[in-house]
Amino acid sequence: MSDTRPGNGTLSPELRAVLRRWADEGGALATRAGVVLLAADGLRDAEISRRLGVSRQTVGSWRQRWTSAGIDGLEHRPRTGRPATVDEAEVVTRTLLAPGGSGASRAVARELGLSHATVAGIRRRWRLVPDEPVSPSVPTRPPLPGADVWVMGLYVDGLRGVLLAGTRLVPSPPATSGTVIGADVLAGLDRSLDAALASTRRDGSGPAEVPGAGAGTDHAASRRQGRTTAVAPGSAEAAGGWGDGATPGEPHRDPAHAAGTTGAFGADPGQGPADSSGPGSDGQRAAGTRPAPSDGDSRARSADVTTSDRALAGYLAQASRRHPDLALHAVTLWDDASDAAPAPAPDVPQPSSSTRTVTCHHIPARSTWRTFLRAMIALDSTSHPESSRRVYLDLAAELERYAAGRPHDPQHTVRWLRENVAGHLGAESAKDSSARGHTWSGVNQIDLGSFNECVVIETVRLSGTITRGEIAHRTGLTQQSVSRIARSLLDRGILIEDAQLRATSGKPRTPVRLRGAAAHALGIHIDPELLTAVVIDLDGAIVCTRTRSVSADTDPAEFVERVAELGRETLAEAGGAVRPDGFLGIGVAVPGPVDIASGTVLGPPLMSAWGDLPLLYLLKDHFPCPVIMEKDSTAAAAGERWIGRDRRARDFAYLYLGTGVGTGLYLNGDIYRGVSANAGEFGQLCAIALGRVDKDGRPEILPECNPPVSVPDLAARGGLRPVATTGGSTAAYLAVGRAAAAGDRAAAAAVREVAQAVGRGALGLIDLLDIDLIVLGGPFFTDDVADFYLAEIARTVNEFPTARRLRRVEVEPSVLSAGAAAVGAASTIFHATFTPRLRGRETRARHLPTG
Repeated sequence: MSDTRPGNGTLSPELRAVLRRWADEGGALATRAGVVLLAADGLRDAEISRRLGVSRQTVGSWRQRWTSAGIDGLEHRPRTGRPATVDEAEVVTRTLLAPGGSGASRAVARELGLSHATVAGIRRRWRLVPDEPVSPSVPTRPPLPGADVWVMGLYVDGLRGVLLAGTRLVPSPPATSGTVIGADVLAGLDRSLDAALASTRRDGSGPAEVPGAGAGTDHAASRRQGRTTAVAPGSAEAAGGWGDGATPGEPHRDPAHAAGTTGAFGADPGQGPADSSGPGSDGQRAAGTRPAPSDGDSRARSADVTTSDRALAGYLAQASRRHPDLALHAVTLWDDASDAAPAPAPDVPQPSSSTRTVTCHHIPARSTWRTFLRAMIALDSTSHPESSRRVYLDLAAELERYAAGRPHDPQHTVRWLRENVAGHLGAESAKDSSARGHTWSGVNQIDLGSFNECVVIETVRLSGTITRGEIAHRTGLTQQSVSRIARSLLDRGILIEDAQLRATSGKPRTPVRLRGAAAHALGIHIDPELLTAVVIDLDGAIVCTRTRSVSADTDPAEFVERVAELGRETLAEAGGAVRPDGFLGIGVAVPGPVDIASGTVLGPPLMSAWGDLPLLYLLKDHFPCPVIMEKDSTAAAAGERWIGRDRRARDFAYLYLGTGVGTGLYLNGDIYRGVSANAGEFGQLCAIALGRVDKDGRPEILPECNPPVSVPDLAARGGLRPVATTGGSTAAYLAVGRAAAAGDRAAAAAVREVAQAVGRGALGLIDLLDIDLIVLGGPFFTDDVADFYLAEIARTVNEFPTARRLRRVEVEPSVLSAGAAAVGAASTIFHATFTPRLRGRETRARHLPTG
């Protein structure tokens, strides 16, 4: 159009024709065109306002826009700084992951430049309603069914990306506050996506980078949104449901699908989809247009599409087998295969049973695929504590591996599936277990009402026996407060009074102490060779203990059943010693590393069959009472602190000699777990201290940090004749220990060499943390070898530290028995219940800020 500017009160025929067409089409542009046309005919603003039924202010505004900007000024309505369109998924992500109350509608509206009403409307559409017993709803096309939504997997190849979601009708219990992932995890996932999809574009594939493609809709696509796929494990038929009306083995293509679901990859995550005038718009045609391929290119691309279809079908079948407890839904993020002609797939034998239904969906119309993916991750992590940082860091790592591979190869795909979440659904399962009928199946009945109550209990526990006046003196509380709290604790049976103490003047004083029978806890230690279960009371006295031998290659399901059975037997043996209203729960100590948030054991040493096992939630299904999981060395430190009383009333490091050497840290009045609850990994610290690294600088795995294996090996090399045993490495270690205690030089040298390596790691701890107490314990810190470890480590940490002139480091044996981890696991229940903390306690309520 040669002239888009207004003339001297007249309109060129070309401009008049455009304005007439706008007026005939109706809509917002019709009013603007009408204003200009009537003004050109000489009508005044009042008459134009009357004829068009709009205000005089509106007429004046559009006449001014016409005068200043011409026809371009009519096409684009001036805005007040708010985005032309709203990306609903970005609003949802910001609402869910907002720190402390900043996720309220008004706060989100201010940050994103939207109106409060717009944000509130989006929250209602996604059912993110605070303080109401409703579960969020995901408005995909069609909407995801069910009240509980999980992110279960992600499929990516050179042609398409598919998000796998799982749903069930019964909502999960609210997630623990503070378990949501952080912005750093989402940022890392974005970087991994950037790398993965940038690599797919090396050969021209990958999602289109035209902003706004995700906002488009299509009537034909809308009719296809409700299709379902009967997925038979191992079949290519699963891909047949990817289209509408596809014959078996022949995937159907959705020509509008790429334009309808592809988002603005590489754009600012906060940028919403650009405005789209509907199907067939120029922006959409630009997004989906490719140069016409030659016949050879078409055949090659058709073959790639067939390969992609088969890979996706196999992925969905694998997902169906792994996650039989959830309804699965494939949400297409982008699909660049839709512009290729389908190639018939050969017939594949179909199984007669075990089919699953996977429904297919598009992303919401008002979201890009990238922001939708972020919103789903945010929704999953805030609804389920097991959907932790580790789950999505694993996804990021999988994408990075894909980017470093051969993404142009159709057979090279991202096929990420998370571990089975069946254990997390146990609240609704009705397993027939004898544990259900026990009287100890209630929850914690000892509800401490205040921080000061915990302070009083901690003071009494450390002192053993103490008067009310001494409590007031040590805590700084008033006599009246201490008397009131003590009276309450006496009435509830937590404290008990001892015999009165006669005073030289005044009335006799009555000391108080903890009543051991007031509370009990069960501790279970899981080791590759031995299971140990103990019941202890509030004083730390062992009520009963049981052990059971196991092997590391036992099937995980059978292993969990054995653990549960051992726990039930131990509780049954405790019998009447455990008050029904005083059983606080079960602590489980496991080898690290562990994902505490999801209750998952992550490939522990010497237990290869336990890859990513959701142990905590599997055990919760057997024990209807509070169950917590802790790394074994951390649990031992908690037990040392609880049982050791005033002897362990300062900072210390607990060196746990088990299947590997770990460290439990008690710092600043509490157990230190670290960001991921895996603080205290000790082996690499020893390797660095000894200079044992590979050519890439990676610390080696030190044999010395696995005492039951390294000590017998070193002794044999030193000339000690191996003792024939049937008890594996544990029996061999104990035999060498007995020989060392009896004076055998080779055995003593072997134990001393391992102790030296452990001492060098302990030296690093002393210099780093500036502590003056190291405690040694664990199943392989036996009486036969204790003196060797104590002497060697004490020498190292006192002769070599930088600040050795300023402190003397004490190295002491643990006050716990060889079952330190099991006793410590039970003690973690007491520690969590009674230890005073200034920070607020975690609740089980997921917080959604009010509007």
